[in-house]
Amino acid sequence: MCGVVGFFTQKHFESFHRSLPGATASLAHRGPDDFGIYADASAGVGLGHRRLSILDLSPSGHQPMASDDSKVSIVFNGEVYNFKVLRKELEKAGHQFRSDSDTEVILKAYLEWGTACLGRFIGMFALAIWDGRSRRLFLARDQMGIKPLYYYYHDGSLIFASELKGILAFREIPKALDTGAVSLFLHYQYIPSPRTIYQHIFKLLPGHFLICDSETFSIRPWAETPNASSRRPSFPSGISGGESACLDQLQEILTRVISDQMVSDVPLGALLSGGIDSSLVAAIMQQVGSRPVRTFSIGFGESEFNEAPWAARVASCLGTSHTELYVTSKDALSAIPRLPEIYDEPFADASAIPSFLVSQLTRSHVTVALSGDGGDEQFCGYTRYWATRAMASGFQRLPESLRAWLYKTLSRVPAAFAGNLYNRLQFVLPSAFRSANFPDKWQKLIAQMNHADLQSLYRISVCLWDRERIERLTGRFPESSRFEQAFDRTMDWPDLSRLMWVDQQTYLTDAMLVKVDRASMAAGLEIRVPLLDQRVVEFASKIPEDFLFQGGKGKHILRGLLSRYIPAALFERPKMGFAIPVSRWLRGELKPMLLDYLDEGRLKREGLFDTSLVAATVSDHLSGRANHPHRLWALLMWEMWREKWL
Repeated sequence: MCGVVGFFTQKHFESFHRSLPGATASLAHRGPDDFGIYADASAGVGLGHRRLSILDLSPSGHQPMASDDSKVSIVFNGEVYNFKVLRKELEKAGHQFRSDSDTEVILKAYLEWGTACLGRFIGMFALAIWDGRSRRLFLARDQMGIKPLYYYYHDGSLIFASELKGILAFREIPKALDTGAVSLFLHYQYIPSPRTIYQHIFKLLPGHFLICDSETFSIRPWAETPNASSRRPSFPSGISGGESACLDQLQEILTRVISDQMVSDVPLGALLSGGIDSSLVAAIMQQVGSRPVRTFSIGFGESEFNEAPWAARVASCLGTSHTELYVTSKDALSAIPRLPEIYDEPFADASAIPSFLVSQLTRSHVTVALSGDGGDEQFCGYTRYWATRAMASGFQRLPESLRAWLYKTLSRVPAAFAGNLYNRLQFVLPSAFRSANFPDKWQKLIAQMNHADLQSLYRISVCLWDRERIERLTGRFPESSRFEQAFDRTMDWPDLSRLMWVDQQTYLTDAMLVKVDRASMAAGLEIRVPLLDQRVVEFASKIPEDFLFQGGKGKHILRGLLSRYIPAALFERPKMGFAIPVSRWLRGELKPMLLDYLDEGRLKREGLFDTSLVAATVSDHLSGRANHPHRLWALLMWEMWREKWL
């Protein structure tokens, strides 16, 4: 993996050129092995690159890389897994190669096919190509948004980088806060694309490319968006054969994909939580490889958050070479001050902490690791999918007066009482109804009683604060985002497919993949995500919903496939996720930090939030009257980010 940065300008070359080395250095964690800079004053262009050497470790893979005639140059972050196939095709077309890297294949593919080359790549990437022949800069991002790419465009000048810090290293760029993005952050825990926390700086959307020259600036999609007719059609038009045939086809595709993603010139392993997705990836890696796969997991002393014993059992069953590390609260808490630097815009998923810690552990042994990310969004893994569908169906049949009565009645039940009752009954509940954070889900269930449409119910399920409280907190009603757009574009889709698609367009791209990329890159580790390979995504979109959700459980097809490798007893258990005890920490070790950063006087001086609402939220949580770990964590992350960057 690597870091890319660069600019195109007709007015500010000298100042931008002076900033380019520092901007490149700001991404050193993404590429500790090598760096390079290209600049052309006559064209007003500059490119910077930090390299994490994975393929062709020789100097031949150095970037920026130029064409044979030096007229076209590229900086590239990511991997193109079918580069060997493309290389053979390009060699037949007359191209010669000086290296064994996929970067040179991408460059020659652009020379041969122009921007249409993007449709030929299978992989994860963010790239920039300066074409001196047409004097234009070309940026592109993979269709799932696995690799990040940010850009600033103002008054004819363009700056781009793998991370915001690369753009902010250009001293001319104003740090103008986008207050609308603050409201969106507190609503979703992340800032939806294409916006960032700053005005004039944006994320290039997944599956899009950008072209900039002295006269034009344009952004267009290069990857087609599946339409309703192609999404999970009624069986048998989606996949020929029955469930067994579907399993066979999925196994064949995943085996081919994982085999492709195991190509590396440096040590490679896998992250193993013991859950369905990571276990399946590790199982196929173990089958494909010629030696035991190196697997890695971390554990916590708190049993309700600790999946390490399950990971160890899966590893033992598969025969992997397993490494686990138990981290203490002190270890986890010590990572918190680093989060604003790692994420460089507000980000409130607390699982960023274990993600960073497991990345550090893994990087001490290997340079590349495969993970199971993307399985939930592709194969109906989240309970909220079927729960939202069930609520929409049920609530629509209830008279509005009855729903209003239920809302009023349940609102009187204290969250603490509901939590205590749940703790006594959870062991007799079906596994799908068990949760490590029941009080929070209880509060959301009450709020959902006021709605019956799929979009409103799902918004409450995935959002921290309802829109009215956001307006009270920030003085701004959350603006429309890709969340609403994704729902609007899928109105005639089946409910489960619709909800998964919304997550793929929002949460997966802007939260899950951001978390994984920044946490791993901060440790100098490349993470590959085979379940988000285009071949898997295309196949998953054709699987009938009945093969995804059966018997009150999601990921039915993945469960069936994993059972071909390990006993079901090793993975049939409540989903835990990569959680940490935030609620407990905020009442304990983190309480002084919480009270310091959310001090009423401090917030009044900043003038962004309704301090009475913040104070009430803090007081209710600390006293145990309510449970607000995620809301308070978001406010804490905001204040820590503000202190670091503004």
